[in-house]
Amino acid sequence: MSSGEKITKIEIDRELCIGAATCVALAPGVFALDKENKAYVVDENGADQEMIRLAAESCPTKAISLFDKEGKQIYP
Repeated sequence: MSSGEKITKIEIDRELCIGAATCVALAPGVFALDKENKAYVVDENGADQEMIRLAAESCPTKAISLFDKEGKQIYP
């Protein structure tokens, strides 16, 4: 990831999320599961950029989208 791709926003598509919790396992400071077993963001700064990216990439349904400061989607 280049400096222009700093993650500034994380979105989770609740329709795609199946509660696999790989994001929670990799970045528990950023992600958690709610009572419906759907992931949500607890703190966008709860892990370093690399770990947030790995957590997003670990999602089997690609429910996690990452955006840079210009609002450009950088993952997936």
